[in-house]
Amino acid sequence: MKKLTLLTLIIASTITACTTMKSGTIGTGGLSQLGGTWELNYISGPRIAFNGLYPGKKPTIKFEIGDKKFSGNTSCNSYTGALVADDSSINFTAPFAMTKMACPGEGEATFLQMLRKVGSYAVTSDTTLNFMMGDIAIMRFSKKAVSN
Repeated sequence: MKKLTLLTLIIASTITACTTMKSGTIGTGGLSQLGGTWELNYISGPRIAFNGLYPGKKPTIKFEIGDKKFSGNTSCNSYTGALVADDSSINFTAPFAMTKMACPGEGEATFLQMLRKVGSYAVTSDTTLNFMMGDIAIMRFSKKAVSN
């Protein structure tokens, strides 16, 4: 009985650790640099030109670090979910909410497929966000200016 209780406690702790945002060091780079809204300007993989995938509107992602949430637009549908990240790793494999409008082309599907492959991130110059798969940047975003 003690072994079963201990095993249950270990499994519960592991699941909790894997499904919540790690604390990071908010305010000293890393996770704190994610805050704000970012607009996609590069995505690897598709054989279609970037402007062909997103002719009208580019995908965006917004991070609300304090609320442990992310949201954005795929260029067609809006989405939102719980942020699972620390100072260098980020994970979008957990299910998240999304509107269900019919979208032309392959842009949305490509964006979502690549987002699920992301394992880490790097912010450079406080204005460029790279989502990485291993050591390869598979998505790149530019920080959007805050409008009043």
